[in-house]
Amino acid sequence: MPKRVVSGIVTSDKMSKTRRVEINRLVKHPKYKKYVRRRTICYAHDEANESGTGDRVEIIESEPLSKLKRWRLVRVLEKSTEVDVAALRAARKGATQAESEAIEAAHAGDEQDAAASAEETAGE
Repeated sequence: MPKRVVSGIVTSDKMSKTRRVEINRLVKHPKYKKYVRRRTICYAHDEANESGTGDRVEIIESEPLSKLKRWRLVRVLEKSTEVDVAALRAARKGATQAESEAIEAAHAGDEQDAAASAEETAGE
């Protein structure tokens, strides 16, 4: 029997060489005949840690690698375009004092230039 190959979205990359992949599907309800969203959670082995949260990946069935891991990452189909706001804030806070002073000095220079140009236009 051939191995199944499915695609899903990585929902967690917090573990080393392991990815939590969510596979969404629509299932028709037996009584109400309405389509209901269902999901399957798979743990996949990612040897090179090449995928990240939000990426669309292709995984293939494999022999059991651990208690939960039964899949291997084949390839990354699409990289995520989401921005991690918390990481950006942490990076901004981690900026050195000199960088902060340089930024403030640059803004102060811009404000002085704007004030000088406003005086010139008022004088005309």
